Amino acid sequence: MINRYYLSILGQFYLNIIKSFKSIYQNSNFYEKKISKTFDNSFEYKPSPHLLSSIIKYQNKKYKIEDFAIESIWQKNLSSKDYEKLNNFFWFFSLDLKSSKKNTQTVIKNWILNNSKYQKKSWEFDLTAKRIISWLSNHQLTYEDSEQEYRSTFDHMIQKQTNHLLNEIKNSEEVENKMIGCAAIILTGLAYKNEKQYLDNGLNFLKNIIKSSIDNQGFPKSRNIRQLTFYLKYFIIIREWFKESQSLIPEYIDETIYYLGSSYAFIWQNVKQDIFFNGNYSSDNNEFDQYLKRFGYSFKNQINELGGYVILKNKKIILAADIGSSPNKTFSNDYQAGALSFEIFSNDKKLISNAGYYSDKNNKFNKLSKSTALHCALTIEDYSSCNFIKGSNNLFIDKGLKVTKKNVIFKNNYWKISGTHDGYSIKFGTIYEREIEFYPEQMKFIGYDKLFRKVSNKEIKFDIRFHLDPESKVMKTQDNKSILIEVEDEGWKFSCDNFDINIDNGLYFGNKNSYKENQNIFISGINKEKKQIIKWEISKL
Repeated sequence: MINRYYLSILGQFYLNIIKSFKSIYQNSNFYEKKISKTFDNSFEYKPSPHLLSSIIKYQNKKYKIEDFAIESIWQKNLSSKDYEKLNNFFWFFSLDLKSSKKNTQTVIKNWILNNSKYQKKSWEFDLTAKRIISWLSNHQLTYEDSEQEYRSTFDHMIQKQTNHLLNEIKNSEEVENKMIGCAAIILTGLAYKNEKQYLDNGLNFLKNIIKSSIDNQGFPKSRNIRQLTFYLKYFIIIREWFKESQSLIPEYIDETIYYLGSSYAFIWQNVKQDIFFNGNYSSDNNEFDQYLKRFGYSFKNQINELGGYVILKNKKIILAADIGSSPNKTFSNDYQAGALSFEIFSNDKKLISNAGYYSDKNNKFNKLSKSTALHCALTIEDYSSCNFIKGSNNLFIDKGLKVTKKNVIFKNNYWKISGTHDGYSIKFGTIYEREIEFYPEQMKFIGYDKLFRKVSNKEIKFDIRFHLDPESKVMKTQDNKSILIEVEDEGWKFSCDNFDINIDNGLYFGNKNSYKENQNIFISGINKEKKQIIKWEISKL
């Protein structure tokens, strides 16, 4: 234990030295000369801003650049969030095209005046990538009708920032940021057609992202549902840039979109509901669906299991479960320890729900929302099924789990999902198995949570939680054996004969970076046997 502690200290010391040397290098004249090697190529392909409507939240009200205090817009006392928004220039997409081009270009000139050399804060990888995309996509304001001197400066700064991305993309920790950076590099290559190094390098990085981050079925290796949609959006944007610029679309881009789209159809389009597993919360994918329709993309997938998830459904009921193993540490920064958790929808209303995800890494709720207790699954002695360790900015899996013995049956009159995980085997010597059955004709769910121990030398406390939507109402019956659940105009009964059942208050993170109070039903007990079976039922009244 001591050796591990000192190794951790030495490792951190080494990383700090590397960061210090990197900082000195990037602020040196040598690095300035390196990224300043640009070419006198003209800005030829001018991308349409509407191609980015899947990632840009366009406002109904358009602003004029004159509405902003142009000279004082770069004031120093900005919050980190406002600073990021200002410096990524995505706010340009909210400008009315009737805005003054001269004033818009003055804003860019002022930014260049203050940031022409690398600065850590304003040249952060993701900010730089988004800034390049915005400057090029808003060319009607940022470039048209400008003087030659300004154009030369603009072209130079686009390429200089792209050179910085090429230098840094391998060092970026966030896979999403790598994708955005890759898109910016490719766009620069398409926009400045005579300079092939940007396009070739960008496409090579794109191939690496496909190979390293997406599995053979077209699902992110992180098993993150939001990341799936993110990837699909950016691959389609890149494809549309190729198409609009009349450039040959690489086959692997079409192939990747096909597989990502099939996964998207499975996880969203087939159910039109958000399932709260592994970093997911309520989305607005209906707008993205309209974007896909507008650009002629149509995806289908009729299978029931993909990416470690099972989704079974009929006209009234959706049963979704996480039966996948935890991802590799590299892809686990948004993973939630909810293996074998499940959700139930009845007539488009969520009956049983996981608690959602708080995505802000700087907030204490982020760590809380990763815990097993925030899922409809079993916890032992208040421990989660996976251990997390703190990285430079995120929590990553230290010790993961494997899901085995998976079984899915889907018939008209009988559904079944089952699996086993070893998340509690090392600490508690316990294997956890869950089996959920559904009988459509009776509208009844029967669950079996099983604990298997090789040695039952001491008692262990377990809890099984069933989280509810904040709008649901619950009430315990007088005999203390059942709990009634009201979801709008539907009534359901939860029961468990052999163990204590109670109602507890909790937190619901179903909406991005916010929380509500909700309630959850929980079964609690003490295990001292080699084999323990906890049976529960949920039936419609």
